[in-house]
Amino acid sequence: MSVALLSSFLVVALAEMGDKTQLVALSMASRYRRPWVVLLGILIATTVNHALASSVGVWVVTRIPAAVVQWILALSFIGFGVWTLVPDSPIELSRLPAWGPLVTTAVVFFLAEMGDKTQLATVALAARFGSPVAVTAGTTLGMLAADALAVFAGNYLATRLPMVWIRRAAAVLFFVFGLTIIVTFVG
Repeated sequence: MSVALLSSFLVVALAEMGDKTQLVALSMASRYRRPWVVLLGILIATTVNHALASSVGVWVVTRIPAAVVQWILALSFIGFGVWTLVPDSPIELSRLPAWGPLVTTAVVFFLAEMGDKTQLATVALAARFGSPVAVTAGTTLGMLAADALAVFAGNYLATRLPMVWIRRAAAVLFFVFGLTIIVTFVG
């Protein structure tokens, strides 16, 4: 398994825990009661969103000097670590469009993911690894893993494991990536 795929999976799976898009997944599943259709909507939205984000990451790395990219990446990962420690607030989903569970989930999830830390992390991971396909696959699988927990398990994890510890684990992973880039670049 490639480092880009595995790293992308771990970063996004952990970062997604307690994230607003995980709350969207939980809300969609509880509203429509069709977990596999909701997961398919999440798969479609995440694949498109993260493929675009990975492409942007690779494009950026070819246009900006390597030294600048390294510092941007390092500081971005550290920033994502700090951002991960701040819990998201719930999103109001009471007035969803009547497009059915698949289209509604795909559209709402795609829009909720725009500018989200997992989308921005996908840009940074693609810039770091230069492999948009592996990063897109890893981040998409990470999103599905985390959101499947929300869809199928609901509040089970939240009652068994404090969300603060999950956020801290994700933050540590972001910090490690950021510091590793700094040490590799400077050292």
